[in-house]
Amino acid sequence: MTKVKIYVTLRESVLDPQGSAVQGSLVKMGYNEVSDVRIGKYLEVQIDDTDRDIDGLVKEMCEKLLTNTVIEDYRYEIEEAN
Repeated sequence: MTKVKIYVTLRESVLDPQGSAVQGSLVKMGYNEVSDVRIGKYLEVQIDDTDRDIDGLVKEMCEKLLTNTVIEDYRYEIEEAN
């Protein structure tokens, strides 16, 4: 079994209103050193043993369903699950 950790973030060129709101709140709370916050999402996918190429499988899932590649970037880590 394989565990894939997928990190999805908005592209740098895309406005992040949620991140801006969190950054503003942190500054109001006294965390004046926080200059930027970008909000993203984290997914964990368990994949049963397969003969398919895991990299290709993950990229296909990300590009077909898990991300919006027009406005989001993604990266992933593959590790053996226990």
